[in-house]
Amino acid sequence: MAVRVVIAEDEAIIRLDLREILEGEGYEVVGETGRGDEAITLVRDHRPDVAILDIRMPGMDGLAAAREISADGHSAVLILTAFSQRNLIDEARDAGALAYLVKPFTQTELVPAIEVALGRFKEMQAIKATNASLEEQLDTRRKLDRAKGLLMDDLGYKEGQAFEYIRDTAMRTRRKIRDIAQDLIDGTLQAPELPKS
Repeated sequence: MAVRVVIAEDEAIIRLDLREILEGEGYEVVGETGRGDEAITLVRDHRPDVAILDIRMPGMDGLAAAREISADGHSAVLILTAFSQRNLIDEARDAGALAYLVKPFTQTELVPAIEVALGRFKEMQAIKATNASLEEQLDTRRKLDRAKGLLMDDLGYKEGQAFEYIRDTAMRTRRKIRDIAQDLIDGTLQAPELPKS
């Protein structure tokens, strides 16, 4: 499947060159504009793999557009500029750009810059997914411990019995253990008292 690209460059000739180079390399250009504010709309509408943004554009500059696109988290951002000052490079990085290319550029510079941006974006997505999974596991552990504590304190369950009740209820109702634990914490699920031995 072709890598999908949105181009935001206010100089029409450069935009045309970009399109030709990208399509010649097998990329699919799904949108193009000369304005930063329109770039955000195009990215939200088309969800490309990468957005190529010039820094200087009317409507909204490329750095502000990069911030919004990066915050949405759906596309890698590559910044194009005629300026190579260190402070602009730092600003582009802080705005969420994953690669930076100084104009005039060649085809042999553009494609690797896109691949770097895509590679970094995939790494970031993997890290986010791992973090989300770890946070979910930690949240489940906290809720499970709290729910077991309630069953033990209020109804005289032993820890193993409390866990078995939560697990079996989750399996029987085809819900997550975390959700059953939350119901116990909220009081929307009442566990039975254990028979006195």
